[in-house]
Amino acid sequence: MIKKELKMAKKSSYICQQCGANFGKWSGQCAECGAWNSLIEAPTLSMPHHKPTNKTGKKSNYAGEQSAVIPLNAVPMSLDTRLPTGVGEFDRVLGGGLVAGSVVLIGGDPGIGKSTILLQTAIHMASNDNLAGSALYVTGEESLSQVAMRATRLGLPNDRLKVLAETNVETICQALTQEQPAVAVIDSIQTLFTEAIQSAPGGVSQIRESAAILTRYAKQTGTALFLVGHVTKEGALAGPRVLEHMVDTVLYFEGQSDNRFRMIRAVKNRFGAVNELGIFAMTDTGLKEVANPSAIFLSRYDKPIAGSVVMVSREGTRPLLVEVQALVDDSQGQPRRMAIGLDYQRLAMLLAVMHRHGGIQTNGQDVYVNVVGGVKVLETGSDLAVLLACASSIKEKPLPYTLAVFGEVGLSGEIRPVPNGQERLKEAVKHGFTHAIVPKANAPKNHLEQYQGLTIIGVERLEDAIDSADRKSTRLNSSHAN
Repeated sequence: MIKKELKMAKKSSYICQQCGANFGKWSGQCAECGAWNSLIEAPTLSMPHHKPTNKTGKKSNYAGEQSAVIPLNAVPMSLDTRLPTGVGEFDRVLGGGLVAGSVVLIGGDPGIGKSTILLQTAIHMASNDNLAGSALYVTGEESLSQVAMRATRLGLPNDRLKVLAETNVETICQALTQEQPAVAVIDSIQTLFTEAIQSAPGGVSQIRESAAILTRYAKQTGTALFLVGHVTKEGALAGPRVLEHMVDTVLYFEGQSDNRFRMIRAVKNRFGAVNELGIFAMTDTGLKEVANPSAIFLSRYDKPIAGSVVMVSREGTRPLLVEVQALVDDSQGQPRRMAIGLDYQRLAMLLAVMHRHGGIQTNGQDVYVNVVGGVKVLETGSDLAVLLACASSIKEKPLPYTLAVFGEVGLSGEIRPVPNGQERLKEAVKHGFTHAIVPKANAPKNHLEQYQGLTIIGVERLEDAIDSADRKSTRLNSSHAN
C-alpha cells in the first residue's frame, strides 16, 4: 500500500500557462485555449492548502462566513464606500474611487508607469487623515531603498507610507493582519509564492493560488488591494486567464513608454463602467491627470489638409474628440492595409462598403489609417470618420478642421446611430466645432438651443455622407481661393 502511494506521488500533471487548464499528459497545444507550447509539468500531489474555516470547523466562503441559502431580499446591503486615490482620472477609471475590500489588477508594458501611479496613490492615501487605516506598499521586485529613491525623485512625502519587501504570501498576510491598512499594493503578483505549492514563483499554480489567498484576505478584512501584473509580448496579462476572473477590476496601461501621455483603460470593473479611460501625462514628478483630454488629441494646422477628420468617440462615460488620419496612395506591389488604433479587419470591411455603396475604389492602392495620440478606438462609432478620411485622401480634398463626424456604417451602406449622440454633439460645441455629420437618428429634433453655432447634418446613407463632405470641401476650397 505504501509503495502504491509513493508511486502515485511521482505522477505529474500538465498545466497550461495561458488558461490554467489541467491535463494528464503533455501535448504541444492546449485543448482548452489553443495556445501552443504552453503546458508545463507540475506535481499532482502537493502540500494541501486549507481554506479558512469557521469555529465549527466547516469550510467558509471568501467573506469568511458559512454558506447558507437565504432569500435575496434578506441579504444585508452596505453602500460601497469609495476611497479617493488623490488622482481624479484614476478615480474615474475605478468607477468613482476605490471600493473597500476590492481587488484591482493592473498591467502594462515595463516602464510605462504602473509602480509610479501606485506609489503616488499609496502615499496619498497614507497621508489622508479621513481614512480609517494606513497604506502598505509590498514590493517583490525592488529593494526598499529603490522604492524610497523613487518617492524622493517624484517629490512625494514618505513619512507615513509603510513598505515591506517580501515575496511569501503567508508572511504578507501576517503583515497585513498586523498593520490592518485601508489599501495595500502588491508589486508584483508574478514574484509571489505560497508554501502550499511546491513550484517556482511565476508559475501558473503559484500565481493562481497566491492571488486566491490575497483575494480571500481582502474580502474578509475589507482591505483594498492593488495587484501589479506582468504582460506578455502580445500585450495580455501574463499567467492564467482565471486570474482576471478572480479579481474585481482589471486595468490596462496603454500608450508607448517613449510617449508623454499614458492611458489607463478598465476592461473589467464590478463597481463601475467598463472601457472607462483615464488619461495622464508623465512628468518629472510622476503621472499627472489631463484635465481636457480632447485638446491633446487634436492637431491645429495652418490650413486644412486632406485625409484628416475629427471624430467624436466615447470612452467609458465621456465623449472624446480624436483626430483620424488616412493616407491612400498607389501601391508599388501588393496593396497594403494598415490600421493603428483601429481594428484592421474592420478597416478592410469598411473599404469594401465604400467601394460598393460609395463608388470609391481602393484596389491597387495602399491604405494607412492612424488615430492620433496613440488612442485605441474600440467602438463602431468611428466607421464614418474613417471612410470620410479615406475619401478625402483619395480625392485630395481637405475637409474643414471645424467638422466633427461620428456614426456606424452597415454592410448595406446605411449610417446607423450610436449611443449618447447628444453628449457627443455637446462636446463638439464645447470645443468650437461649427459643423457635424452624424447619423440622422442622432440628429436632435428638440432643444436645439443647446447646439447654437453647430450646423448638424443628419445622413442615412454612406453616399449622402460623402456628398455632404464634398460640399464642405468645395466651399472650403472656394473660400481659400477668394
